[in-house]
Amino acid sequence: MRIEVWADVVCGWAYIGKRRLEAALADPAFDDAAVEVVWRPFRIDPTAPARAVPLEEEYRDPMVDTALRRCAPGLSPAENRVRVSEIAAEEGLGPRWGAAWRADAHDAHRLLALAFEHGGAGRQNAVAEQVMRAHFIEGRDISDREVLADVAAEAGFADGAALLDTDAGDDLVRELLLTGKARGVATSPTIVVGDRALAGAQPADVIKDFLLQGGRRRELPEEVERLRLAESLLDKRDPFGALALLRPLLDVHGDDRNVRMLAARAYFASAQLGRARATLERLVAESPDDSYARHLLGRTLQRQGLAEQAAPHLAMAAVMTPEYD
Repeated sequence: MRIEVWADVVCGWAYIGKRRLEAALADPAFDDAAVEVVWRPFRIDPTAPARAVPLEEEYRDPMVDTALRRCAPGLSPAENRVRVSEIAAEEGLGPRWGAAWRADAHDAHRLLALAFEHGGAGRQNAVAEQVMRAHFIEGRDISDREVLADVAAEAGFADGAALLDTDAGDDLVRELLLTGKARGVATSPTIVVGDRALAGAQPADVIKDFLLQGGRRRELPEEVERLRLAESLLDKRDPFGALALLRPLLDVHGDDRNVRMLAARAYFASAQLGRARATLERLVAESPDDSYARHLLGRTLQRQGLAEQAAPHLAMAAVMTPEYD
């Protein structure tokens, strides 16, 4: 059973969730189970500054308050800090507890992704433990690559430091963040097994029951899965994210009509009207009876201020599909 934990390493509930997941998996019910825990990135504070700043100063920033609410929906940041400290103590995290820095977690997430790529789930889990320990218990700045180099070495991933000095893992983390968003991950942590998700750092018994129910995820060809994720992002009004996931498909399967149509929709939604028009004109030329392609081409031309050129396409689309009138 593969357990994916979508979490931000600067979210205290993620560290608590890790302890609770470990307690759940220690139950005899899992003695004979082949379990793999994989950490996936989530960002509660994507606006964190490149250079870390003392967290106490940042608590007065309303943008930080908004970010912290993604870590604990329903609680104010002040209530969350008190609650998470109490529960961390109950879970044996301490004796000291509390992050000291508002730190950009991107490189830490890169380190986790690279640890999995170069050593599997066991090594990645060790790195996740050391990263969160450094942040929450030792009060270290985990945006500092020297700190991350120490963390990697302590976790048995000495090669991690050299990899962080390159762009290794950068595209992977960005793509995983988009994948999580497309799959509906909205809080840290979220445990995913197959097609089922459990949001929040739930008690160990709740996690155990969730895991025992299992979950199956329909295995799709990689290209189909990527297309569906891109479509999900477009539905969530993230056309640039959709285009980022579509890029490999456009490179390899650029002749596929479904890929080009989704790209055209994303171009239109992101106001890249020149690209939308060029793509739609080819689609309409290939399939003149595609009412949606005609309708979208007409709307694109309208937005470009070309009402006369748009009119025939809009009229024909409305004849073929009255709802476009």
